[in-house]
Amino acid sequence: MKIGLIYSRVRFEEKQIIEALNKRGIAHDLIDDREIVFNLTPQFGAHPDKLHGVQFVGPARFQPYDVILDRAMEFTRGLYALEILNSWGVRTVNRAAVVSLCGDKLLTTAALTRHGVPSPRTEIAFTPEAALEAIENMGYPVVVKPVIGSWGRLVAKVNDREAAEALLEHKSVLGHFLHEIFYLQEFIKKPGRDIRLILMGDEIVSSIYRASAHWVTNTARGATATVCPLDADLEKIARAASHAVGGGFLAVDVIEDPDRGYLVNEINPTPEFRGSESATGADIPNKLIDYLIQVASKQQ
Repeated sequence: MKIGLIYSRVRFEEKQIIEALNKRGIAHDLIDDREIVFNLTPQFGAHPDKLHGVQFVGPARFQPYDVILDRAMEFTRGLYALEILNSWGVRTVNRAAVVSLCGDKLLTTAALTRHGVPSPRTEIAFTPEAALEAIENMGYPVVVKPVIGSWGRLVAKVNDREAAEALLEHKSVLGHFLHEIFYLQEFIKKPGRDIRLILMGDEIVSSIYRASAHWVTNTARGATATVCPLDADLEKIARAASHAVGGGFLAVDVIEDPDRGYLVNEINPTPEFRGSESATGADIPNKLIDYLIQVASKQQ
């Protein structure tokens, strides 16, 4: 058994995974995504294995690995690495198709809706004018999110028309093409918390509340993590969400709506788990290694 770990920086989670691999005596290599060049066209001749600290790699470089774990911090960097590896027949966690769906909030919502998984009301507009009309129609407050992003960054709660006009103008002037997609979501009056569940396949390995006085209940923004008891409805919606995007090592974020019950808000395909581990005591690194072994043993 040999595992490859693609990473950007060795954070708490990567240290925990590496330590668990070492303790279990499982062979592994660390692959720095800042120092790798994928050779997509080997038919044009040989290339150096290494030049000035940069590794030039083709399919043969990944033949020794039973599975590759993606821990890239930047979404597109990880996604494209997985796309290349999957095209070469390399097993990865997660698969590129799953990361593509989960890393884009629009695609996540579309997948959840297609599979009948309850989620907040969401509307998409492509111009500031259309977005303003949609916001007015939805009724204030409305949450405006970037379609790609994490840690609660660039997420805004719009309370009135004046704020909406200013925010939409700012997004338009920023110029990045992703800011021209207006992802608009109803504001849920949650009880000062949300729920994060970490799944590996169908197994729910941890469930926590993330509580905060701020409406953005994200541990990266200072939310406090405590154990969340699992009930049948929560287990059902978490697994349904995982199935909707193709399954894997995922963090499913759930909101408690006072009238509709559990709603899936987002799904993270490269979850950090420090808060989940400290709150629940779950041995997530070893659970993850078990899951990697399970994926590696499956027939292609």
